[in-house]
Amino acid sequence: MIIEGAKPNVIKSAKLSSCFPISPLALSNLAKKPSKKSRNAPKIMQVEAKVKLPPKAKRIAKIPNTKFPKVIRLGMCLNMLKKYDICYAIIQKMFRKLLLCLISALFLVLSWPPSGFPFLIFGAFVPLFFILKDLQKKKYVFVYSLLIFALWNTFTTYWIYNATLFGAVAAVCVNSILMASVMTMFIWLKSKFNDRRVWWALISLWLSFEYLHLNWDLSWPWLTLGNVFAHYPQSIQWYEYTGTLGGSLWILLANISLFHSIKNKSKYLLSTTVIAFPILFSLLINTKNEAGKVVEIVVVQPNIDPYFEKFDDLTSMQQLEKFIVLAESKLDSSTNYLIGPETAIVDGVWENKIENSPEIQRLIQLIEKYPQLNIILGAITYKAYSKTDKIPKTARQFAGSDAYYDVFNSAIQINTSEISVYNKSKLVQGVEFTPFPALLGNLEFLAIDLGGITGSLGTQDYREVFESKSAQIAPIICYESIFGEFISQYVRNGADMFSIITNDGWWKDTPGYKQHLNYASLRAIECRRAIARSANTGVSAFIDSKGIITNATQWDEEIVIKGRLETNTTQTIYVRFGDYIGRISAFIAVMFLCFALAKRN
Repeated sequence: MIIEGAKPNVIKSAKLSSCFPISPLALSNLAKKPSKKSRNAPKIMQVEAKVKLPPKAKRIAKIPNTKFPKVIRLGMCLNMLKKYDICYAIIQKMFRKLLLCLISALFLVLSWPPSGFPFLIFGAFVPLFFILKDLQKKKYVFVYSLLIFALWNTFTTYWIYNATLFGAVAAVCVNSILMASVMTMFIWLKSKFNDRRVWWALISLWLSFEYLHLNWDLSWPWLTLGNVFAHYPQSIQWYEYTGTLGGSLWILLANISLFHSIKNKSKYLLSTTVIAFPILFSLLINTKNEAGKVVEIVVVQPNIDPYFEKFDDLTSMQQLEKFIVLAESKLDSSTNYLIGPETAIVDGVWENKIENSPEIQRLIQLIEKYPQLNIILGAITYKAYSKTDKIPKTARQFAGSDAYYDVFNSAIQINTSEISVYNKSKLVQGVEFTPFPALLGNLEFLAIDLGGITGSLGTQDYREVFESKSAQIAPIICYESIFGEFISQYVRNGADMFSIITNDGWWKDTPGYKQHLNYASLRAIECRRAIARSANTGVSAFIDSKGIITNATQWDEEIVIKGRLETNTTQTIYVRFGDYIGRISAFIAVMFLCFALAKRN
């Protein structure tokens, strides 16, 4: 809107928009009626309403002069237009930020296994970084970050609800809040260190968060960034040096370098190098391991529904007989190992007198037919404590007695020499144990019922290795297989091969069981150990020391597979030093926080 006739000395009205300069003379002329002389003279003011007014402003403009002075009417129109433009600008900026949030979340979701496009992860954080750059109020950092991470967590781990709705909601909420908190802390540090060094604070904070998520009661490392390449093991052979946290570091560096390239409109040489070099190194790396013994293994997938059959319709002995019938279709005199799934024996077996169990006696009969055979399978076991034993916090009291016992989710090995037992030690929070029992002890009723067994299960401190003449096998049970440093302890204790026994039927036919299989490839690369994997239903498979999956079964399939794997006795850098990247990152993050607090004081 252009107002002519004003003196050069123009002032800005406090009520009107600063975009519309009006002089005092122009305002007074609007309020006066023109004289006879001025009627024929050129108009003092000419208003060109080229801007489309909102409806309310139009109604104000139509008010008769006698009821509303021109100057006030014009002022209200301009003020309304100012508010209209400001609201439109705010909405436009908000829409842009929401669109960037959706793009970031979409890239994260589409990059994830099992059938994602993992290289989208290299740009997934860039939209978020642009949002953080433009935000003027720090309180919105958490809101926009939370939206992105909540969408990512929901669409990649929604399948948890099949087992426990409360667990699914808790996993999404807690993980999203922790991730958003990392971004909030980063922006706070950015206000203290306004230079490029602060990006190392973001890297150290994020890696510290992932390291924490591997080592506390609320552990949920399913969405550790380095896991994203589990479906493409050829590109991450260097994980034997760094573990998955090395992959997370790679992803963060790539996103930060790409963000700066786009923001500064510079060449993409740095970001391209950051992305390409580890892949080329992976393709060129020498992954040939020392030649070990060849072990012949039979893996059984009995396909028993965990909700309706395993703990209700079929007895423990019926399930075991089904397992044996399937196994004997592939067993012969050259078979070294027979591996069955988690909780293949559902009736509790007392560890103190394990040889007296009917199920164990039946398996011993099978061993007598195949003397060279070693049987590994899962079982629910009990252990009674004497008065001289130290009673753990998870122990339960016998009814009407002062004696105690514990319940375990265990793996058992049976051969002609001995019966060995390992108790699962990385338990699923909210399902197999209650995190922070002093605070959340009343939530034990939410746990899955394993045939009448609920509440916190027992664990053991030592990573047991099942020894035999054929191999030294690590008995990894289900959820344990996503913890790299935890698994490396088996190798340090002498394991030259891995077995993973699991029951992925809890998650039904969703991406959950496929992701779980792919994560096993990461453990194979980190430790350079071959893996025989037996699942109650989908997916059983063999995995070589390079993470390549073979003989993979289908979901909801009753099947037996047979294969050969090589043992390996070398120790990788990762096996020897574990998650050293996480520990170093935690130290750097603490130093940044200390310097920031000192600077504040």
